[in-house]
Amino acid sequence: MNERLGIVGSGAIACGLAAAAARHGEVVLWARSEDSADRARAVVEKACGRLSGEVNAAHVRVGCDLGALSGATAVVEAVVEDARAKAALWAELADVVGSDALLGSTTSSLSVQELATASGAPERFVGLHVFNPVPKMKLVELAFPAEATVSTRTRAAGLCEDLGKTAVTVPDTPGFVVNRLLFPYLFSAVAFQEESGLSAEAIDTCMQLGAGHPMGPLALLDFVGLDVAQAIGEAIGTTVPATIVALVADGALGRKSGRGFYTYD
Repeated sequence: MNERLGIVGSGAIACGLAAAAARHGEVVLWARSEDSADRARAVVEKACGRLSGEVNAAHVRVGCDLGALSGATAVVEAVVEDARAKAALWAELADVVGSDALLGSTTSSLSVQELATASGAPERFVGLHVFNPVPKMKLVELAFPAEATVSTRTRAAGLCEDLGKTAVTVPDTPGFVVNRLLFPYLFSAVAFQEESGLSAEAIDTCMQLGAGHPMGPLALLDFVGLDVAQAIGEAIGTTVPATIVALVADGALGRKSGRGFYTYD
């Protein structure tokens, strides 16, 4: 891989990106705490074990020292989908990352222009929207701020190619392409459940077998995370169904919390 990749975050997207990059060399992953770092190591090891071919999880160095990112030529932030949290982190990173490093965020719905401004180096910034599970999903939506240079655009596309992904440059609009089109459909399935009283299993089976979808809409919402789905819906200006709002308020966030539209072991 042409870039030395540093990843900021320890959640599913961050760990998935680290596993995808581990095939190509050493990766540095920063976590906020030792507990988060321990969980990230376990997730990365499990993800690497699922990949075909030999992918060494030891290629991913997980730690809590931001200074470890100083040697990275590409730094990708993958923390919670909250503009203030991301901006605060970019302020911390400003004195750490190299002056020529490519800067990216895995945001799925926030303004790339605003994040780029928060980074202090919008000319080197890119929105790098990867999809979960990252090692498996091939698409990356690339969105650039107005200041992004030709070199930034070329390097971002090259990074995606090195990771075995297909990059599509999209407008810097809320939800980009996939989420802008996907979430109104997912929310319509929830609204239909509210109206019809059908079970989640019935709706999902209909869409899997009748429309050829690999996963039904309600199972997919659980997989994404209902809190994330709510945030995306608010960002793209789509009405979030009352059922999702209630589940989130009750701590039922989908797979990651053990319950949502379904219950998980």
